[in-house]
This record gives sequence, structure tokens and C-alpha cells, in this order.
Amino acid sequence: MKHCGARILALARQAERDRRRFELDDWSASDPEQRYLREGAGQAIWLYVEGRTGGRFVQFSSAEYDALEGAMNDWLACYARASGVELDASFTLRTAAELLLETRNIHDVATLLIDDTDRRSERVQRRNPE
Repeated sequence: MKHCGARILALARQAERDRRRFELDDWSASDPEQRYLREGAGQAIWLYVEGRTGGRFVQFSSAEYDALEGAMNDWLACYARASGVELDASFTLRTAAELLLETRNIHDVATLLIDDTDRRSERVQRRNPE
């Protein structure tokens, strides 16, 4: 996987721009699934999958891994907020990659991750009522 670092950097920069634009302007893409999932999180997850399952195992540096995981989480958080769910995304690339390989669909991955987080949040609120 030549130029992996450059691809990761480009994804990380785009995720940062999308997240900041979303937060500052309360902006959401006209098609959040396309922008945040297919063009965003899905690309980050797939780059990781390619590095782990492609012809040659890629050893991501910790900075590359963190940038790729951060980009994925930024896009998942934007997608969740655009869908009406407040979320501080902190998912691992490995978990997302396993779900992508299992479901073959980035929308399903996002739904599974976000729904699971939302349910965990509800359980915590029920245990700790204000």
C-alpha cells in the first residue's frame, strides 16, 4: 500500500474540516450518509481493512493509526449528530472493520455502533437518575 501515510493524512484533514464545519456552523451535508459514511468513515475503515487483509500486512505507525481512527470517529460523530443523536464517538478501527467485513455496509456499521452507544447511554441514565 504505497502512499498510505498520504492517504491517511488527507482523510484526517478532511474529517477535521467536516467536523469543525459541522460544529461551528451547525452545518450538515445535504446527504449525511454519502458525506460522512461513504466518503468519510467508510474510506477510513476500508483503508485499515486493506492494510490488514491486503496482500501485504501494513504496520501503521501509532500516529497513522490515531489519525485514521480519529478521522473515522469524527465522521461517525457528524453522522450521528446529523441523525439527531449526540455522540462523542470513540470507537476502535478494529471493531468498525470487523463490523464492515461482517455486514458489508457502512450504514449498517454506523447504525450498529451508534445504536449500541445510545443504548449504553440510556442504561447509564436509568442507573443514575438526576
